[in-house]
Amino acid sequence: MRPHEIFAAMPPEHGQVFFATLAEQCPALFTQAVHAAAAAMKSRPQYLFRQPLEKRGAAVRRALARVASGPIAEEILATYFLECRKEVLVAWLDGIGLEHEDGVLKDESPACPEEKKLAKQVKAFLGKDDDPDRALLLAAFAAQSAIDWPALDALVEASRASA
Repeated sequence: MRPHEIFAAMPPEHGQVFFATLAEQCPALFTQAVHAAAAAMKSRPQYLFRQPLEKRGAAVRRALARVASGPIAEEILATYFLECRKEVLVAWLDGIGLEHEDGVLKDESPACPEEKKLAKQVKAFLGKDDDPDRALLLAAFAAQSAIDWPALDALVEASRASA
């Protein structure tokens, strides 16, 4: 799944929570996302800024779901977890045994763990609680351009199909 596909598949309710959190905790990035959405819609950013947060978030989600929005979608997902939901990111990285500094990987292109260990960790990570950001993190992590883990892609797809 690519970053734009993550936003395309994101349920509207989760999108509202996602963008409300982003607007509150990372307003500069949310503003950048609104500008990108306005450009995709061929409208002025001021139009979107006058809309209620729910409508702004929905417009941004639709814009980020476009193929051309891949790079900014990847950046928004990464920043969301680094700035807004770091505890979930750190739990994943620690659980899988990847070296990091406060959520930032030390190795730019880490090797995929052994398949059985990865499957066990994904199951444990998703089973911890019913936080939808856990599944979102796995999809976002697998979608990063630096991560080439086909086994994780398959596990993410399997978990989405069973949900």
